[in-house]
Amino acid sequence: MINVAVAGLGYWGPNLVRNFNACADTTVVRLCDTDPVRLGAIRRQYPNATCTTSFAEVVDDPTVDAVAIATPVSTHYELARSVLEAGKHVLVEKPLAGSVADAERLVALAKHVRRVLMVDHVFVHSPSVQKMAELIQSGEVGDVLFIDSVRINLGLMQHDVNVLWDLAPHDVSIIDHLIGRPPRSVVALGSSHGGLEDVAYLHLDYGDKLLASVHVNWLSPVKVRYFLVGGSRRSLLYDELNFSERVKVYDRGVDVSNDPEGIRQVLISYRSGDVFSPRLDGKEPLSKLVEHFVDCIAGRAVPISSGEHGLRVVRVLDAAQRSLGHGGARVTL
Repeated sequence: MINVAVAGLGYWGPNLVRNFNACADTTVVRLCDTDPVRLGAIRRQYPNATCTTSFAEVVDDPTVDAVAIATPVSTHYELARSVLEAGKHVLVEKPLAGSVADAERLVALAKHVRRVLMVDHVFVHSPSVQKMAELIQSGEVGDVLFIDSVRINLGLMQHDVNVLWDLAPHDVSIIDHLIGRPPRSVVALGSSHGGLEDVAYLHLDYGDKLLASVHVNWLSPVKVRYFLVGGSRRSLLYDELNFSERVKVYDRGVDVSNDPEGIRQVLISYRSGDVFSPRLDGKEPLSKLVEHFVDCIAGRAVPISSGEHGLRVVRVLDAAQRSLGHGGARVTL
């Protein structure tokens, strides 16, 4: 049985508490937040957990084996560092840290103290993304030609990070998981309507003619969550809001001829075939992430959304931020 503490009980923290409480191999022993009102509200739901406004108490508690951190991005590095230095495992809400340097330090520290450092890139653990990864790795999709992702809604605006750092980690982490390598360059354009950037377009060049595009937006009057993977054999559409058919596989696309003899002729032919939706595990992604975290602590698995994975995402976000600051200039990683 692994004793877990959860720090940060705002939007995401209560979901972590609920899933750790439901996991057969974990016990929620401490809850931490700087707001006594939040603590009071959650204490009634989990009366067996000790509540505190002091993170130092959590770190110093010898009965705590692991800490889940769901606090503002600017606090991630210092809190995660103190947890690792205390010899405890840590799960950090996305993104791993607010800078590449801090993310690199956390990865190195976790390796040094031999503790699990995982990032809460929850969509990487979703049955939908895992099915897409399976189809790509098996060769069903063929060569990945492009990726288009849209994550927009009239959403919860953050005060410490812009829309890129808030929403794009989801899509960048999914792309990283599917492609298995970092992009070679990044271009980002964004605009602000009263504070931090609230609309942004991110373009990633992976080389080998593979491009990925991510649109994130806090101002959209409609909620859209779709993720399209175009392949040389088949294409995949992941629609998070389509509860009955979250993933669709399209046997539609184009066949491109490289025949030099036909260079003056049409080199692209269109292909239209069946569309089907594979059966998916209905388990909540966060529940799967929590169980995977436990397996990693027990030595039964290697983290999927590891510290290294989180570092790669932060590197992309950092490059995107630099591109934004230079009017959409291309930034090489």
